[in-house]
Amino acid sequence: MEAYEEITRAIALSMGAAWASGINLYATILVLGALGATQNIVLPEHLHILMNPLVMTGAGLMFVAEFIADKIPGVDTGWDALHTFIRIPAGAVLAAGAVGDVTPALSLTAAILGGGITAGVHAAKAGSRALINTSPEPFSNWAASISEDVIVVAGIWTALNHPLVFIGFFILFVCLIIWLLPRIWRGLKRVFAAIGRLFGNRGPERADRDSQGGL
Repeated sequence: MEAYEEITRAIALSMGAAWASGINLYATILVLGALGATQNIVLPEHLHILMNPLVMTGAGLMFVAEFIADKIPGVDTGWDALHTFIRIPAGAVLAAGAVGDVTPALSLTAAILGGGITAGVHAAKAGSRALINTSPEPFSNWAASISEDVIVVAGIWTALNHPLVFIGFFILFVCLIIWLLPRIWRGLKRVFAAIGRLFGNRGPERADRDSQGGL
């Protein structure tokens, strides 16, 4: 029974760290590091580095930067695009470290699954925020950003304290992502098509004006 609970906690922490990294990597590092440093949880040995004051300070500064950037329409999309190359590998590393001292094969498997989870969550976040930015008012953007920060903290807390509950919600979330991503992509294609038509319609008019001016 104890071994079963230990495996459940490892899976919940591994998948939880990957999932949360796709939403807000710096909040994930900061929360795990703070909980470990205050001895509220016992982190696996490979994640002890998260408790290092330098790591926590760096994560805290970057969390503040992301908190501000994430509230500015347009800037948040650029920030998400840049973090495609940061969140996914970091999520894979955290997922592998969370399973603890296991065989290299299990560690690599956790990294592969964790990277895939982080990539899917990151894609859903970045795509949905890009669609939200088509709205002229900033309040929906602020609400989405604050909700994401709260969800990350609540999700990590649930994964650590109620691993089975988290795993259940995680499975539902994966099903939601699978259903949602194609719809987000279709929405983005419509936005890009509208932008293309906008510039395409302006092109001939500008050309006519230029030709008339030349005459």
